[in-house]
Amino acid sequence: MTGPAPRHAPSAAAPGADPAHPAAPVQHADPAAGSGSAAGFASDGDVAGLRTRSAIVSSVADQAVAALTNIAVLVVAARLSSAAAFSVFSMVYMVFTVLLGMNVSYVGQALVLERGSDRVRAACRSAVAFTALASSVIGAAMAAGLFLATGPTARAVAVLGLVLPVVLTQDGMRYCFSALRLPHHALAADTVRLLVAVPALAAQPQGAGAVRLVAVWGLSAVPALLTGAVLLRPRLAGARADVGTYLRRGHLGQRFVVEFGVGNATSQLAVIGLGLFAAPLAVGALRGATTLYGPMNVLYNSATAFGPPLLNRVRGTDDKVRATAVLALALAWTAAAWTAVLMLLPDRVGRQLLGDTWTASAALLPASGSQYAGIALGTSALLTLRVLRPRATLPIQVVFSLASVVCMLGGYALDGVPGAAWGLCAGSALKAAALWRRIAVVRRAADPAADRPGHVTAAASAGPH
Repeated sequence: MTGPAPRHAPSAAAPGADPAHPAAPVQHADPAAGSGSAAGFASDGDVAGLRTRSAIVSSVADQAVAALTNIAVLVVAARLSSAAAFSVFSMVYMVFTVLLGMNVSYVGQALVLERGSDRVRAACRSAVAFTALASSVIGAAMAAGLFLATGPTARAVAVLGLVLPVVLTQDGMRYCFSALRLPHHALAADTVRLLVAVPALAAQPQGAGAVRLVAVWGLSAVPALLTGAVLLRPRLAGARADVGTYLRRGHLGQRFVVEFGVGNATSQLAVIGLGLFAAPLAVGALRGATTLYGPMNVLYNSATAFGPPLLNRVRGTDDKVRATAVLALALAWTAAAWTAVLMLLPDRVGRQLLGDTWTASAALLPASGSQYAGIALGTSALLTLRVLRPRATLPIQVVFSLASVVCMLGGYALDGVPGAAWGLCAGSALKAAALWRRIAVVRRAADPAADRPGHVTAAASAGPH
């Protein structure tokens, strides 16, 4: 992404379709920063900030590493666990996904909008301090409230509470490096995370329970956390933290977290509720199917990250809409092709990927593939509206995220887990249709002057919303 630095926006994906690690914004080197390091944010004499191309490469690589870590963690957990144990692990992982998304929205998205050397450095220190304190309080409450409870799910969530400060603070540092225009540091820390987490999980015995897997996964983030702290500390030397800014009325993150809540968290919580109160194995099957579509999640995140600045270079409303329509068709075709590949996998290969969960997840591939085609259309439509009419997305997100939940629960009532998967597909299709219908309205109402060369509208210059 180019400046002003766009925030990570909630995707159009339905429940379970979002990766556990949202992509940090792509930062380009600031041409006005001069020769100081970190694009002018550090003291004189340091190495100059990365050039734009190097920054993009580092940001893309960091997103890929974070996505690969997420996929590998779920694959290893599925291979080690029974279907029932993986369902518990999946529910806990989805709880973490919701908490992570809330932190990214409340802290990370506001952080990358800061400008000015001193303000950015102070904001980064405040962000790390607030994330560590808030996650400690929330994690302690989770652990105290659930540790004495019976059942593997409650105990696994309690363990998540114990490791929550480690995993959330480590991930939050990605946004600090993004704001400081140091994506290569984020890449270094996330690479450590990948190289430690996957072998640590793979070393666990076959049949390991969800409680043990959650503990190992959480503690494996400690080396990455320390790596990030070592890289970040010299950049923030002398900056003062103001944790109170996150508690004041009007903090920008308050709006972002509402957008996340209506866009993603509602449907994810509905899936968790389905697992807790109706069919625990449903969560494992749905998460297993989502894991198989990890490469598609990377593509959707990349479109969200790189799309707005590239689309703003296209002149004229009609040309912008045509460009994103082509993107929608390309992504939908890719989702269909990937579904075909997965459906042709021999059972032996599938079980090597997901263990006992493969059978249930494989049965959902037609529905999941159709859902991801709908997500492709919705992601491209959201990208279009965030450039043409940023404020138009929130009402649609509210209405159709709730509609997606209704479709999922209705589908489950009619046909169990397969029905829930087709319900998610219907929700994604409805949201995509509503978004493209809104684009048609915006296109007709566009000011003719906006299509003249050199004319820049307020919405186009505002970046993604």
